[in-house]
Amino acid sequence: MKTMLCATSAALLLGACASNTPYLDSQFGQANRMLQTQQIILPQGQAGNPSAGVDGQVARSGYDQYQKTFRAPEPQTQAFTIGLGTGK
Repeated sequence: MKTMLCATSAALLLGACASNTPYLDSQFGQANRMLQTQQIILPQGQAGNPSAGVDGQVARSGYDQYQKTFRAPEPQTQAFTIGLGTGK
């Protein structure tokens, strides 16, 4: 019983000696947060001037044209082969 009381007392006394969070720990991650906020062009965003937007059909057509640019290009015919037949 006496050993248990001494161990508990020692743990409490040693716990009281522990220091508070150091200054470095309280500032941890602040540089990262600052760099993230500096990379935002307009921190207020669309607060004062909302954009006009785009018509849905026009946007869809533009998107479809954009997607077509990633397809394999169609082979172009040579200018010299136009009008030449096989002779049949």
